[in-house]
Amino acid sequence: MENIMSISGKVKYPITLEPGVWIFDDRRIDLTTYFSNKKEDSNSVEAYTKAVSKHWDREIMEGAIFPPTLKTEKKFEKEKVLTGTFGIPFMPFLLNAEPASDAATLVVQTTNGEYEFTIEKAYGFILGFSNNGKPLTSDGPVHVYNGDGTNHKNPIKNVTGFTLK
Repeated sequence: MENIMSISGKVKYPITLEPGVWIFDDRRIDLTTYFSNKKEDSNSVEAYTKAVSKHWDREIMEGAIFPPTLKTEKKFEKEKVLTGTFGIPFMPFLLNAEPASDAATLVVQTTNGEYEFTIEKAYGFILGFSNNGKPLTSDGPVHVYNGDGTNHKNPIKNVTGFTLK
């Protein structure tokens, strides 16, 4: 129960967050490279088109059969999940809670106090939930990172919940 957090306050739908299941979420991002890689502005249609094109090119060159490299790639992805350091964007959770039109501030509640941010800044948050394949048990369940990486060496830790004001 100590790993469960909530988004509450001025929202249409209070939401419960359980970071333990995010390891299976396709939205997860690798925190070891996220803040060091140059960000590219692209929309989801462009990303989808590129992925489909890459798959199509591969099938044309290698055939539609599944060569042994695909099994190796799947094994590598499974290994990466078990040993990686991951986070997940906060925006989808905040959007699903549907903040009230007069909500202007997000309060991050921790065991050490509260931190207030504008709701616009909160949309960019990344919630770190694992370190080297292990859940953040000692100072977690999540670490809050600014989307621009300004606090990536010193994130907000010991988070217990989020409240919109």
